[in-house]
Amino acid sequence: MPNLKGAKKRMRSSLRKREQNKGVSSKVKTLRREAMETLESGTDEKRDEVYRAYCSALDRAAKKGVIKKNTASRRKRRMAERIRRVGA
Repeated sequence: MPNLKGAKKRMRSSLRKREQNKGVSSKVKTLRREAMETLESGTDEKRDEVYRAYCSALDRAAKKGVIKKNTASRRKRRMAERIRRVGA
């Protein structure tokens, strides 16, 4: 337990931010799962729609600092590669 006033504030704010980050990363994971499911049993239009939503969520997470920019870029590239392989 923190003793100093500033440390207590930091602890409160870090807990708040942790909850927010958890929500964002949960959304990204959900969209990734959805994208993987549409790879196997989805139409091209549905795949594109889910991919765009996934990329958007990754970009928002990177912008907020939940994940790094390069991590978001790498995940988008890998998903695009999977979609391309299924479509070919």
